[in-house]
Amino acid sequence: MKIVPVLLAIFTCNCLFSQQLLDSSFKTYEQTIPDSELKIKMMPIPSGSFTMGNNNAEAANEKPARKINLSAFWIGAYEITRDQYDLFFKDEATAINSDVDAITRPTAQYIDLTWNMGKEGGYPANSMSQFNALMFCRWLYKKTGVFYRLPTEAEWEYACRAGSSDKYYFGNEKNELNNNAWFAANSDLKYHKAGQKKPNAWGLYDMLGNVCEWTLDHYSTDYYSRLKDDTLDPHAEILTTKYPHTLKGGSYLDNANELYISKRWSSEPAWNKRDPQIPKSKWWLTDAAHVGFRIVRPLTVPSPGEAEEFYKKYTGR
Repeated sequence: MKIVPVLLAIFTCNCLFSQQLLDSSFKTYEQTIPDSELKIKMMPIPSGSFTMGNNNAEAANEKPARKINLSAFWIGAYEITRDQYDLFFKDEATAINSDVDAITRPTAQYIDLTWNMGKEGGYPANSMSQFNALMFCRWLYKKTGVFYRLPTEAEWEYACRAGSSDKYYFGNEKNELNNNAWFAANSDLKYHKAGQKKPNAWGLYDMLGNVCEWTLDHYSTDYYSRLKDDTLDPHAEILTTKYPHTLKGGSYLDNANELYISKRWSSEPAWNKRDPQIPKSKWWLTDAAHVGFRIVRPLTVPSPGEAEEFYKKYTGR
């Protein structure tokens, strides 16, 4: 497995957050989705260094911990909601499941994949493949002219930690999970509306629990062992297959022992086992109601050509 750079324009890693704030554009903002009243709140995340992984973890795939340097970026304060996602899903100006058009939208779900847990009103979008989440990002780029994508595994963990080196972003007290996350013990085994638990220090909600979140990265058990300390903006190689990709954060189905920052999940073919389509849908995961996503925008803007190259590499479109 190779470690390759993401198509992120490089931003000097040792800049101080205070220096970044001198750029008046690097601040919290709300991205309006055209032709709607819906907005996506985006939070500024400073460039800096952190330790990714956990040398004390029982799981080998979280070791060895590495010092990682990251450029600045914005990340969604909340998981993308079904209301926001449906603007893409139901956009009549975009072709459905086209093999010709670069920007295409999903086929209809053959059953309601929210399983009566909630749709409109702020519930997280769920049951979509990583490809589906990336196509939402591409659609949003077309609509707004602003480049969005999924976070890398490193970006996700850095944003979740919000400066903490503890097991959780709120410390090491597992009992505090109840105030910060929806998980098996308090969720009634269903996801909940975004933003009902406490945020982390950088204003991000539901980073642990509720729905597990896609990252951009290919999953490999030995990813960290292949990384080097002081790597800038790391990202695992691009997959040409549907599986496996890395998810972070855990979900409403997970127990407290699994809901911590450095925990890594891998996508599985079993998440689509009940899909009646042949071949299986590239859009929907019939057995992954616990899977959702949030989006990222890098501080340094890629050119239109670089943005199109990125989407083509990651979606094949």
